[in-house]
Amino acid sequence: MTLLHNTRWRYYGAFRLKRGDAVMRILFVCTHNACRSVLAEVITRALGQGRLQAASAGSAPSGRIHPLTLHYLERAGYETGGLRSQGMDELGDFHPDVVITVCDSAALEPCPVWLGEAIKVHWGLPDPSHLQGSDKDRERAFVEVMDTISKRIEAMLAQPLDQLKPVEVTKLLNSLAHQSA
Repeated sequence: MTLLHNTRWRYYGAFRLKRGDAVMRILFVCTHNACRSVLAEVITRALGQGRLQAASAGSAPSGRIHPLTLHYLERAGYETGGLRSQGMDELGDFHPDVVITVCDSAALEPCPVWLGEAIKVHWGLPDPSHLQGSDKDRERAFVEVMDTISKRIEAMLAQPLDQLKPVEVTKLLNSLAHQSA
C-alpha cells in the first residue's frame, strides 16, 4: 500500500490516518439536515462499529430534526441523544473522507455542493418526512429509507475499506447508490 503525503493529511487507502486510527469519516449532506442525512448519520454510526464515523449537515439547515425522524430512529433502537440540525460550516474538527449527498434528484431537489477535499458521491433517497398520506404510509416510507441506508452501509462494511484506493471507494459507493431495500 502506498502512503501519499500531503501537507495536511497522510492517506492510507482511501482515507486519512488521524490520531493513529484508520477510520473512514463520512459526511451525509442534504439541504435541511432534518431527515435523510440524519437517518444516514445515526444508522452509519451504529453499524460502523469503529470502522466508520459519521456526521450530517445541511446547506440550509432547518434548525430542528423532523419529529418523525427521531420517532422512527428511536423505535428501531437507535440512539438519538445529542442530534441537531446543523450547517456544513458547523462541523468543527470533523474532516470527512467521503461526502454523500442524499437529496432526491428524482424529485428535482437541488443537492448541496461540498467544496472541501473528499470523495463525493450521491445516494438519492426520497424524503419520507414530506410524504402526504396515512400514518401507515409514512411509517412504510421511513422504514424503507432506513432499510436502504442500512443495506448500503452493510455492503460497504463487507468490503476491505482500508485496502481500497480512492477510485475503488468511489466506484463502490456509486454502485451502492442503486441498491434499495
